Amino acid sequence: MKEITETLRVPVKERVDVIVAGGGFAGVAAALAARRCGAEVLLLEKTALLGGLGTNGLISWYEPLCDGLGEQMITGIAEELLHAAIRYGDDTLPEAWREYAAGAREGGADRGRLAEKRYATFFSPTMCQLAMDEVLAGAGVRIRLDILAARPVTEGARVLGIMCESKSGREFFPADAFVDATGDADLFARAGCECVQGKNYFTAIAHLCRAAGKAKAMQNREWIAEGANLFGAGHPEGYPLMAGTANEEVTRFLLDGRKAILERVRGDDRTARDIMALPAQAQFRETRRIKGAATVTEGDRMKPQPDSIGLTGDFKRPGEWYEIPCGCLYSPQAENMFAAGRMISAEGWAWEVTRLIPCCALTGQAAGTAAALLAREKCTAAALPVPQLQESLRRQGVRLHR
Repeated sequence: MKEITETLRVPVKERVDVIVAGGGFAGVAAALAARRCGAEVLLLEKTALLGGLGTNGLISWYEPLCDGLGEQMITGIAEELLHAAIRYGDDTLPEAWREYAAGAREGGADRGRLAEKRYATFFSPTMCQLAMDEVLAGAGVRIRLDILAARPVTEGARVLGIMCESKSGREFFPADAFVDATGDADLFARAGCECVQGKNYFTAIAHLCRAAGKAKAMQNREWIAEGANLFGAGHPEGYPLMAGTANEEVTRFLLDGRKAILERVRGDDRTARDIMALPAQAQFRETRRIKGAATVTEGDRMKPQPDSIGLTGDFKRPGEWYEIPCGCLYSPQAENMFAAGRMISAEGWAWEVTRLIPCCALTGQAAGTAAALLAREKCTAAALPVPQLQESLRRQGVRLHR
């Protein structure tokens, strides 16, 4: 038997204006933005905790908001979430950028001081998760945890709602507009939209604590990493590159990663160290992204985009930047759904740049704002009034152009 056909009676839940699927930094930013634009918003998260790869995946490094030469590139909710991430926990934010964020920018910042270190920080995953709960609750975002946004129900190119699975069984959630912030373009792929799969080197990161006390909490949190770096150095010979879009791949990646971590610490004095946390999701960098109405590439480096929805620096190349066109956020094959985070339409090195936490939050804010606007205007993603979207983002403090 190759497949089965099932017929079920599924309860239909109350309609909202915007549904966001995925509670990572991109999804949290999208939900906040849509709610602050006046939309009724429901956030669906498949795990019990928010933060995605940055918290559940233990990649608790908030990459730079600056260009490496002392100029801030990313603003808006991305900056707000950086400071929320460190509100209740230890951090490594450079003092010059802390002073700048606290108000020094008003009097003219010392670019030389700011250029000495990046506007970036390590953060505590657990304290960040508690802060995210607080921020979303304060904004009035409705949240459902431990629920899988299994598939969109469509009528032609229009998404009618999301079929979900949880402890409550199968439920259908209708809305006017949607943001896919799953990190893997799950909703777009299951709606039949054209997508592109990535290839990932083997990587495993855990957080380890030594028994010897340190002066600060962050000094007791040590990253231990097995496998490859960003460019593939250290990838086990013969180990397959994985897209991470099949359950079998995810399972193998997680189990092999935990095995590698155990081998790393097996010979240590067991009374002198402890693993603080293991990743609760696979630490893939690039899984699947949409093929959008526009695609940002390395050729767009330092080129103005008239329909830009945000600006980001390059974390590896000081002084370089990208403006992200609105067309990267939607597929021509889905009328009322936007992409947020590492699954926007980007390729090559531009995909590496746009998949990081600050840019995920930036595109999340743009996608959430666009979804709220679409729900209000009753239009399609392709017909969205971009100048109106840009003006809304400006009012929210987003820097659109270099």
